[in-house]
Amino acid sequence: MKLLKPFILVFAIVLSSCSSVKVATDYDSKVDFTKYKTFAFYKTGIDKAEISDLDKKRILRAIESELSLLGFSKSDNPDMLVSIFTKSREKVNVNQNNNFGYGFGWGWNPWMGNGMNNVNISQYTEGTLFIDFIDKERKELVWQGVGTGALKMSNREKKEARIKEFVKEIVSRFPPGKEKN
Repeated sequence: MKLLKPFILVFAIVLSSCSSVKVATDYDSKVDFTKYKTFAFYKTGIDKAEISDLDKKRILRAIESELSLLGFSKSDNPDMLVSIFTKSREKVNVNQNNNFGYGFGWGWNPWMGNGMNNVNISQYTEGTLFIDFIDKERKELVWQGVGTGALKMSNREKKEARIKEFVKEIVSRFPPGKEKN
């Protein structure tokens, strides 16, 4: 049991550090990101996002929370504006499992299906969240983070947790050059 405890701890750490949100970022390499200290939400851009007002509120609260953790403060006279955009699409996964009877060496195994094929089909919604940081003075996009992953929305709590996960993974890449935690 003593040998099993370190393995369980390492396994738990590995699982907790894995995210099911794929993130990509892009930014203007000529911008000094240290000059940004305050932010506000860009209502014009946010209004165009084709999601419910409840989900918009959840996303904006999550962004505000994550930016606050990074030392940014919300302001009526901000250095940068924050906008969002969303997309979703239906995806289908088809997995074929071939059981060839391996287990007791090469050859026939009565417990492994004897060469039978199992096909598993699953359908899910893949969502993409874009978070844009816009220089307020120049009115130009300076940084964009894009997170893509499966949407799990069986209830309100899970939906809120998934939105927080998306936002945390995206905002953790800001500012550019900062190593991901």
